[in-house]
This record gives sequence, structure tokens and C-alpha cells, in this order.
Amino acid sequence: MFQKTIAELIIELQNKSISSVELTQAYLNRIQKNDQIYNSFITVTPDLALEQAERADKRLAAGNAEPLTGIPLAQKDIFCTNGVKTSSGSKMLDNFIAPYDATVIDKFNQAGAVMLGKTNMDEFAMGSSNETSFYGPVKNPWNTNTVPGGSSGGSAAAVAAQLAPAATGTDTGGSIRQPAALCNLTGLKPTYGRVSRYGMIAFASSLDQAGPMTKTAEDAAIMLNAMAGFDPKDSTCSNKNVPDYTADLNKNLKGLKIGLPKEFFEKGMDESVAKVIEDAIDTYKKAGAELVEISLPNSGLSVPSYYVVAPAEASSNLSRFDGVRYGYRCENPVDLEDMYKRSRGEGFGEEVKRRIMIGTYALSVGFYDAYYLKAQKVRRLISEDFKKAFEKVDVIMGPTTPTTAFNIGEKSNDPVTMYLSDIYTIAVNLAGLPGMSIPAGFANNMPVGLQLIGNYFEESRLLNVAHQYQQITDWHKQTPAM
Repeated sequence: MFQKTIAELIIELQNKSISSVELTQAYLNRIQKNDQIYNSFITVTPDLALEQAERADKRLAAGNAEPLTGIPLAQKDIFCTNGVKTSSGSKMLDNFIAPYDATVIDKFNQAGAVMLGKTNMDEFAMGSSNETSFYGPVKNPWNTNTVPGGSSGGSAAAVAAQLAPAATGTDTGGSIRQPAALCNLTGLKPTYGRVSRYGMIAFASSLDQAGPMTKTAEDAAIMLNAMAGFDPKDSTCSNKNVPDYTADLNKNLKGLKIGLPKEFFEKGMDESVAKVIEDAIDTYKKAGAELVEISLPNSGLSVPSYYVVAPAEASSNLSRFDGVRYGYRCENPVDLEDMYKRSRGEGFGEEVKRRIMIGTYALSVGFYDAYYLKAQKVRRLISEDFKKAFEKVDVIMGPTTPTTAFNIGEKSNDPVTMYLSDIYTIAVNLAGLPGMSIPAGFANNMPVGLQLIGNYFEESRLLNVAHQYQQITDWHKQTPAM
């Protein structure tokens, strides 16, 4: 049962082969038994989950259920959830009980989905390994000595370990796609603005985007159908019509033009990973796709550009955590300044402090033009590169990560090397494009992800391209030994 996809579980529920309460209880039991190994959840919500499951069974019996009605899901602990602790992986919010639901949570509630709990994550989504969490590192189910990726590592580990059929994640510079690649999942970052950010604790507001982390592209389409749509509470949310993302999954790939950026294949990628990616692309060619070499000449500037823009926005967004209104407050402050300093100094972890300092410096008088403004200009150049590429091709492909999962602690003391884990994913966020990672094979017995990049609001095409690959391969069906 735990290996079934959302699509398969929907049929089971509709056929009354199992009830939502039975399914939910089975997952809750599995979490209780196994998550001490992986540390993928921060908060498990059994009472709420069973209450939602009971309501879902009534909807199913009445015949007014939606596709996700009764399906248990895990939610990344960055989405405010009414009455439930929402920590963003930080000591700063360890005592924060959200007084309202994020739009993403509200949409799943309306769809009748069941929330199993809130998953572990890098603190305020700042990290590529899920080691910066106040609640300790998450372990990769494929090898518990290795990281699951980040910042959505808890969500990735929970699905890979079959503690949940699917989960939500957020992606600021690769934080859905990179952990999906390292844990053998399908992870989709939608176009910026496709999914509401209201109630999603902000890291970098012009980059953050929520998306699904699932076993298959079909499941990702089902989840995105529930997540996407205009939200008047989010001024950056697109009012563009939302299609049925499951409608075009079965279109064949003949004539599809796949762009291969030469910059992604020149250097930096592990040879064993490169072999897997080349084999995956060859599979597409055999399925009737046409391969076209393209260039993204400014993609090499994406990491330095990102690590000015993102910390600058983080510096601004995280200024609200000051020990006054909510969250962590230091004990016995001698005055207001002492309270600010010690609350922030004690409440934030090292990586968050590092990024706040970088961002504050980049925005300061005398450095704004030299750093932040220049980074934004580079960002525009990166977007223009993609625009030119999509005049020639339908979708862009390449590696999701340069290596497979690395050992816990291996890069903790080397921030620059850690930042380079996202070297292939960051440009997609800077341009605001949709991107996804799908299982493509294994290198050294660890999963490798193939990255697909689409034009704006072309999630349906990406999901189709991914689904067709999953019809002729079985990499996505491989599961870690339990």
C-alpha cells in the first residue's frame, strides 16, 4: 500500500477498497515507527489528520469528493497552519502557533486532503542539505549517512521513505528539485506566481515558489491542480487561467525539441552523473524527440547573482523577527537594544545569520549599486538567455545536481562548496521559469535527477514530457531498502 501513487490511492478510495481513516492511520503508524531514523517530520498531527480523514470519508460516501479527498499528505513546515506549530525549521519560531492557514494549506483543505504533519527543513529554507534545521539534520532514506538535499529535505525524505504518498515543498534556488533528485522523486517548481505565497514564511520574495514533491509526474499534476490559481491576498500571484494539468499527460514526444545547454555539460558534473543524464536524454531521442544544442552564456553568473539577491531579500524579510511581536525572545533583556540583539543572535542559526549579514551589506549605502543593482542586471541577462533559447526549443534538459547525495557534515564548514550544489537550478528561479526534476537512474547506488526547464506557465508541457519518460522507464518506481 505504501508504494502506491496518489493516482492509485484515489482509485482505492473511490472503490471503497480502503477508507481515508484506515489509510491515514496506516501512515501515522508508519511515521511513528520509522521517522526516528530519518527525522523527516518536525510536527505530526494525528488528531487533526484523523478528523480530516473522517470528513473526507463522508464526502466520498456522499459522492461530492474531489480527486485529493482523503489523500494523506505531508506539508513543509514553512506554510502557516491554523492551530499548528509553524517553525520554518528555526529556534526563532519554535513556539509559534500559526493563527491562520496559508493559501496552499487552505486549498488542500478545500480539496479534502489530509495533513499528516509538518516536515523538517533547512532553517528559513536557507540550505541545500537540511543540516541547518534547529531540529537536526534529515537523513536520506537511500543512505542514512547522506543528506536528502534541501531546503525541502524533510518532505523529500518523508516521501522516499514512504511515510507519506506526497508532500509540498518550496523552491527558492532549487529547494524542491535538488532534494527530489537526491531522493529519487519527481519535484516541480512552478512558474513564479503560479502558486500563492500567502502564508508561506518568506525567504526571498521574488524567488520563492511552492510546488509538489511526488513519486510520479501524474501525481505532481494532480497536486498542482489543487495548489495553483490566483489569490488576491498575494500581489505577486498570477491571474492567468489554470489548466487541467492532467489533460495533456499522454501526448507523444515526436517532434519535441529538447535544448541542451552546452554550459551544463562542459565541466563540474561528476562523470557517473553525466553518464546517467546522457542515457536519459538518449531515451528521449529514441522516443522521437529532437536534440538541439543551445547556449545560456550567463548561466555561470547565476550563483553569484543569486547569493546577492536572495540574501538581500532575506535581510529585509527576516527583520520582522525581533523578539517583540511573536517568536523567540531572549531572557531578561536589560533594554530594547539588548533584546533585539540577543533575541536575533540566539534565535537564528549560523547560516541564517550569514545570509542576513551578506544581504544587509549588499543593500547598504555605497554598496547597493555595486552589488544588488548589478546582480539584478545580471538576473535580467539570464532571463534573456532563456527567452532566446525558447525561440528554438520546447523544453531544456540537463542535470539537476552535479553529484549524488553527499555525506552529512561533508560540506557544513564550506559554504561556497555547499552553495554550488544548486549550480544547475538557481538560474531557473532568477528567471521565474518552471522547472522540475525526475528520477533518471543511479550512480554509485544513489539517485540521479534529470532537470526539465519550461517556458513561462508551461507546466503542462513539462509534466507531459516527464510522464512520457516515466511510461518507458521505471527509475521512479525504485525505492530504498527499508
